[in-house]
Amino acid sequence: MDEQLRWMDATEQADLVRSGQVSAAELLAEARDRIRVLNPHLNAVIAELDAARAGNPDAAPAGNPLPDGAGSDDIPFPGVPFVVKDLALEIAGTPFCEGSRWLAGNVSGHDQELARRFRRAGLAIVGKTNTCEFGLSPHCEPLLHGATHNPWDLALSTSGSSGGSAAAVAAGVVPMAHGNDLGGSLRYPAAWCGLFGLKPTRGRVPLGPEYGDVVGGLAAEFALTRTVRDAAALLDAVAGPAPGDPYCAPPQLRSYVAETVTAPGRLRVAATAVPNGGQKVHPDYQRTFDATVDLLGSLGHDVEEAHPEPLDRAGHRAIRAVYGAAAAWIEGYWTRRQGRGPEPGELEPYTEVLFERGRKVSAADYLQGVEELQRFSRRVAGFFEDYDLWLTPTVGWPPLPLGTLTATAEDPLRGEREAGRFLMFDGEYANITGNPAMSVPLGTDSAGLPVGMSFLAGFGAEATLFRLAAQLEQARPWAGQRPSVAVP
Repeated sequence: MDEQLRWMDATEQADLVRSGQVSAAELLAEARDRIRVLNPHLNAVIAELDAARAGNPDAAPAGNPLPDGAGSDDIPFPGVPFVVKDLALEIAGTPFCEGSRWLAGNVSGHDQELARRFRRAGLAIVGKTNTCEFGLSPHCEPLLHGATHNPWDLALSTSGSSGGSAAAVAAGVVPMAHGNDLGGSLRYPAAWCGLFGLKPTRGRVPLGPEYGDVVGGLAAEFALTRTVRDAAALLDAVAGPAPGDPYCAPPQLRSYVAETVTAPGRLRVAATAVPNGGQKVHPDYQRTFDATVDLLGSLGHDVEEAHPEPLDRAGHRAIRAVYGAAAAWIEGYWTRRQGRGPEPGELEPYTEVLFERGRKVSAADYLQGVEELQRFSRRVAGFFEDYDLWLTPTVGWPPLPLGTLTATAEDPLRGEREAGRFLMFDGEYANITGNPAMSVPLGTDSAGLPVGMSFLAGFGAEATLFRLAAQLEQARPWAGQRPSVAVP
């Protein structure tokens, strides 16, 4: 492997192609070499793809993943290798199992709009990445494909559900990777793998044509990156509504890349490291939080202890109803699409429990839950009239050993209970409200593992996040940090 090329971000790799120093075919070959060498240690990539199999109608022969002229300036990532999470994002002709033995052997028959936009951005989609079954758990250890290992310590979890993509980026297999987020699934693995993880505003990135409203608008699609500028350029490339989208984000005033070189001004930041559930934050995470507060103050921002109104009892009932309905929807959707329900042994124990819970949620329960969460969203919107950002640790505890978060037949709820050891800071607020949020790797714990800090912004305020993220990246650079699997 070319180690220098391996650790370049997507923007720098694209510049090499445009300047003629490296060909798109060479980038592709290097990425395949990295998958061959690194993936046996990670189990991050569960299917390799070639250009034709990835449904790219513009694929040229002889292994060239790009059409003629693809190195021009209007294509941001010519030939840059990329992987997509095997959940929700369909690519014609490729395996699509969503981490479930029930769907083993399933192949997508169409492209999602986001996949088309990834290809139009020049990205060479080289593989599909691991995820937990149907993305329903904050880990990446499906029985179908086995556990993905954290590149910082192969015995530890990546979190999830975008854990396969996070591991691939953190280990330098690819410079960035697709992921999605229904309750923190981009930000949690970003925190445990030392990456920049952005969850965009509701409606910023399209979900169609297969999906319009996923679970009342809670789901969002985007990516995990090592650098802020890569995330900005990628969002520039894929943002914008598709015809018929049920939601529309506030207009993007200018490019997000331009925002990364714009000073954020003096921001009003609310900050808290006290969990609502009474859990204890790990001392290393408290230390990183305190250091982040000090850093923000030194950069000229106003920081004070404050937080949005927490979910009350009605809000928690609403969450249970909405997520329960989501499980029922998944079961019904795939039963209809597969032409059969799951056979005994095809579902993991926790998924079976969630499907059983979901069958008990009525249509009225779901709609009342959505309505309650919309009321909560209005209260959070009022909070952001007084503050630009809300800072918390992304999670409150270091990565857990593999196996801790998985269910067993004897104890199907074990993983759900164990998740409370690190899910402390209401990451689902971003999904409930539709607001954008990011996890930024701003420290390390006493074992040398990355620690992420979360920033929630007002609806449509990705520009604020990018401005601050770039400022933080300059003040505390993280992209040069190398995980333990760097030398397998």
